[in-house]
Amino acid sequence: MDLESIVDRRRIDTMGDMRKRFSTAFKAKVAVEALKGEKTIAELSSEYGVHSNQIRQWKKKLVEELPDIFSDRRKRSEKEGEELTSELYRQIGQLKVELDWLKKKSEMLR
Repeated sequence: MDLESIVDRRRIDTMGDMRKRFSTAFKAKVAVEALKGEKTIAELSSEYGVHSNQIRQWKKKLVEELPDIFSDRRKRSEKEGEELTSELYRQIGQLKVELDWLKKKSEMLR
């Protein structure tokens, strides 16, 4: 196990249960090595201290999402997300103004 993988990996105590959390860079590195096929999953598992099933899941996710990297759908999806976020912020602002106005009017009626 090299120093980089030790730095990338973090242990978090959850109710007495030690769970490993891995950075996205670490996951990508291990998944790419698994995809290369130069080492077996078992070798990668012992080298990085990650369960073999976890490596298989990361590899599968990499293979599934790789084509989307070069797709316009991803950009379109991100743009739609940004538009939705800005619309929601606009609505929140409008509701806040209406709420402030109603509070002011209700105080005047008392």
